[in-house]
Amino acid sequence: MKIKRFLRHLFTTPRYVHRHFSKAALQNIEQAIQKSEFLHTGEIRFVVESALHPYALWQNETPKKRALELFAQLGIWDTAQNNGVLIYLLLADRDVEIIADRGVHGHVGTQGWDTICRAMEQEFRQGQFEAGVVEGVTQIGKLLQQHFPVDAQNANELPDKSIIL
Repeated sequence: MKIKRFLRHLFTTPRYVHRHFSKAALQNIEQAIQKSEFLHTGEIRFVVESALHPYALWQNETPKKRALELFAQLGIWDTAQNNGVLIYLLLADRDVEIIADRGVHGHVGTQGWDTICRAMEQEFRQGQFEAGVVEGVTQIGKLLQQHFPVDAQNANELPDKSIIL
């Protein structure tokens, strides 16, 4: 465990999340997800976490591993077309992870998700947290629209509301 990372997580409190994501910002992100999902059958979830628990840090848990845990816990894998996508932001590490179900990942691949993550991180470095997430949702939506176009039974299988941990 690196002491610098431990201290960063220790001092990145839930208040830090609310400083960068106001209620209005979270509502705008939710609306961006709804707007996107109107155009395809995919499901997008956004989760932001201030910091990892000290035990997770002791175990050297990576943001990717945490994102995979949340993907499973939130049931994002459990969509009819296997086209759920998680956008996970770990503020203490300033890291974005996109986890896509097998139906989507086979079409897009790791490089496609990494490109979107890096673009979002660039926005975050400029202090544009809301804009970064909305842009990520928009880019993911375009990919989902390409591979999972809207159909007559476009059910909303997962909540669109952002999750703050």
